[in-house]
Amino acid sequence: MNERKPSRRTRGDAGQSVRGLYVAGGVAGILFVVLLISALIIDFIAPPPVHGGRETLEFIAENKTLYIAEQILWILPSILPVVVFVALYIALAPLSRSWALLAAVVGGLPWALLLAVPVSSRGSLSLVYLSDRYSVAGSEGERGVFAAAAEALIAENNTPAIAGLLSPVGIFLISLVMLKGVLPRAVAWLGLLTGALGVLSEALRFVAPTFYWGYGVLLWAWFISIGISLIRLHPEAPVLSGTVPEKIS
Repeated sequence: MNERKPSRRTRGDAGQSVRGLYVAGGVAGILFVVLLISALIIDFIAPPPVHGGRETLEFIAENKTLYIAEQILWILPSILPVVVFVALYIALAPLSRSWALLAAVVGGLPWALLLAVPVSSRGSLSLVYLSDRYSVAGSEGERGVFAAAAEALIAENNTPAIAGLLSPVGIFLISLVMLKGVLPRAVAWLGLLTGALGVLSEALRFVAPTFYWGYGVLLWAWFISIGISLIRLHPEAPVLSGTVPEKIS
């Protein structure tokens, strides 16, 4: 029995759907950086303490609106990298489906986990509740209990986690696939550098913080570059059997 070939209209609809995903991924990558820069601006205006339970709870009580806004801007945008990695998987799957899938899962998973555990490297929304309870506590003993709970959250927040290493590993892996084509090679090399420095900086985050700042700058540059590249990517980028597809520049 003869198989029906997809109509030109069907192929066009599929192309528009993929194109929409590329644009969504591109916008997500750029918006992710914009929101984090907004959080950084608030952090410069009113930098929260990174040590001391009492100091942190008292700071939050005095700067509650700014603190909540900053934490939301650090945490809520974490869904956006997930969209970026999904779009990258769709774009790069024809080159290496298994490696693209592995990289997308490894790269996107830690960002998704941040939504399940609402903490950032600069605080936690859970501390807002503790600050409220601390402020209305009737005795020094009660305040000490909430301060101790805050100290425990701060200590956990400042402890390097395996999840933090996953994102740079995912960026490194997806960039290896990018070297084969479809997206600009310059973005792929930027991703390799970002991923390598990210693994090093996450491992040495509190020993050599300079590496972490360098990784942060490269990470933002990578997301912006990926965002622009995805927006410009045509849904019918050529991927031929036995050949390396042309990059979209």
